[in-house]
Amino acid sequence: MRNSRLLQNILALVGVLFGLVTLFAGTRVLLGADPGYIVFRPLLIYNTAMGFAYIAAGVMAWRSLVRGRQAAAAIFVLNLLVLAAIGTLYATGGAVAIESVHAMTLRSVVWLVLFVGLAWLARRSTAVE
Repeated sequence: MRNSRLLQNILALVGVLFGLVTLFAGTRVLLGADPGYIVFRPLLIYNTAMGFAYIAAGVMAWRSLVRGRQAAAAIFVLNLLVLAAIGTLYATGGAVAIESVHAMTLRSVVWLVLFVGLAWLARRSTAVE
């Protein structure tokens, strides 16, 4: 049980830290920093706003496996939908850089891993009770 709580805290911390890094990077670019590639502004705004959601989901995961799992699932699905949209834009010659597709892929994978980890812990904790 103690190891489960430790893993829950680690997953929650990853979510919060990922949110903080996302906010920092997005805010820098919104304030004029040049990332070195074409910026698709709607994606930049989405990702920056999601930084707050990532932090909130991390806090939820810290407090409750079930709520953390639900938040991670919602974020994963939203990121996957955005990834599909920008992937389509990129493939059809839209103004989306491949770096944006790669970054959105990373975000989707991170939140899939967080969801799977929290879901596994939640299932494990109900089996123990």
